[in-house]
Amino acid sequence: MKFEVQRETILKPLQMVSGIVEKKQTQPILSNILLDLQPNQLTLTATDLEMEVIAHIPVLTSDISSTTVPVRKFLDTCKTLNEGSEVKFSVNKEKAILNSNKTRFSLTTLPAKDFPVIDAKSPLFSFNIPQKMLKQIIDKTSFAMALQDVRYYLNGLLLEVNTSYLRAVSTDGHRLAISTALVETGQTESKSIIVPRKAVLEIARILEDTDNNVELVIGENYIRIILDDVTFTSKLVDGQYPNYESVIPKNCDKQLIVDKNDIRQCLVRTSILSNEKYRGIKLEINKDYLKASANNPDQEEAEDEIPISYDGEQIEMGFNVNYLIDAITALDSEKVELNFTDSNGSTLIQVPGEDSCLYVVMPMRL
Repeated sequence: MKFEVQRETILKPLQMVSGIVEKKQTQPILSNILLDLQPNQLTLTATDLEMEVIAHIPVLTSDISSTTVPVRKFLDTCKTLNEGSEVKFSVNKEKAILNSNKTRFSLTTLPAKDFPVIDAKSPLFSFNIPQKMLKQIIDKTSFAMALQDVRYYLNGLLLEVNTSYLRAVSTDGHRLAISTALVETGQTESKSIIVPRKAVLEIARILEDTDNNVELVIGENYIRIILDDVTFTSKLVDGQYPNYESVIPKNCDKQLIVDKNDIRQCLVRTSILSNEKYRGIKLEINKDYLKASANNPDQEEAEDEIPISYDGEQIEMGFNVNYLIDAITALDSEKVELNFTDSNGSTLIQVPGEDSCLYVVMPMRL
């Protein structure tokens, strides 16, 4: 194997694929990336057995060969080279040799034939969607995924594909986030899949805020994202996601529309002295003002008030303040609408008059 490539050409793809490689591996080859050289193209592949990232870069060569090298060491060597450097890569017996000007590195290789690949054959269907649209619904919901919950299906993101929309849903059992993108999928039947948490974060990292299309491929047990030079594949979570629609409050008889920045700053200020473990905060909503208050085991207290216009009954509710801040921050509007029934019911948060993004936050006892 022998090829030459500019440092900047290989650096970004290396960073792209290295993101899924864990530092500690049960199998040494999982710390490596597969380098597959074809005429005028080099393919880089990384995997953790659950996910796989493939990147393609152009190189000047007529060679056809493959090997694997330690991804972290390969990436770090390229990072340390001067900008604009030319990297000369070759393999001598079981060593990969990197030369650039007077700099030389020798890395240990492992056989390419031992590198595992994810079986992602027989796709059920695929469709195109603008990158920024897919990235947006992920960013607006992924923060509500559970973290290491025994209900393993909550440690991921539900993607619901319908004829005219793609919907992302996440919940940790205390809050719910829903974001819907209108896109023609060409599907006559609805299909729901659960994407693992790590894969969701990796997809969000790969996607860019651009109108360029990305192909989304769904198989029986995998999801694949295909960009111009990068292909990402992940296995799916095998489980039944809860009926999230039953959690959305219906027939809320109390509604408050408030300036997004005002309520967010009010919550952020009050949260400073909330209990560090439970993050509890009390909201008191009156005709002319909203008051937020918090205290902690050190007998410290915080209180803040903002003017509002509200014509419902006075109500007091307790919340995890982080859940409120996350939901309000995710909405793209100057105003925020809060819908509720009583102090014991969940609160529905959304942009006034829109339902493309919905957030449900359960109350907590203080």
